[in-house]
Amino acid sequence: MSQWNQFLEPYKQAVGELKMKLRGIRSQYLLADIHSPVEFVTGRVKPLASIYDKTLEKNVPFVPSSELATEIPDIAGLRIMCQFVDDIVAVVEIIRERKDIIIMEERDYISNKKASGYRSYHMIINYPVQTISGEKWILAEIQIRTLAMNFWASIEHSLNYKYEGELPEEINLRLERAAEAAFRLDEEMSLIRDEIQDAQKYFSAFKETATRRYSSPKKRGGKV
Repeated sequence: MSQWNQFLEPYKQAVGELKMKLRGIRSQYLLADIHSPVEFVTGRVKPLASIYDKTLEKNVPFVPSSELATEIPDIAGLRIMCQFVDDIVAVVEIIRERKDIIIMEERDYISNKKASGYRSYHMIINYPVQTISGEKWILAEIQIRTLAMNFWASIEHSLNYKYEGELPEEINLRLERAAEAAFRLDEEMSLIRDEIQDAQKYFSAFKETATRRYSSPKKRGGKV
């Protein structure tokens, strides 16, 4: 187990650093009072059970190795959620322009959805982490999707786990319909994007004003 701990530690470091950096993008947009294409960011390192399943799928020995690291490029995984489909395009461009990330592969499952109805934008990146043994480059996968796409993908993942990848035909059909409904929702939200953003700004300003209005004023001497 200590071998696996040593092998996975740089992946944990990469996920932690990338989460902080990607969340920093949102903070910078908000400070500039500009709509942020990043809504929120999550990340994880694949558990050993999932790595084991992948090694069986790819016929790779289940031992910490450079071969395993190359064959399973999503051991480190980040997910960026966006409000609108256009935000995904903006986030992809931001990542492409970064100097601390090398893009190895891109897969557009939004323009070219999977047969199941799955939509998302995937990027395989190479990212350097600094360790006591020197610099180590880590492969990681970044998935970029809307909140609606993420909701559908989470449900589909749970159902695939339950049925071990062999979904009943009726559920498959319903999932396909749900995927189209989620995409239509994204399209409709994009059509009223300006109205939504104006409403969100108004609501944020109202909350801030209301908080100040109803906070208890302090009397002199620091007592309420």
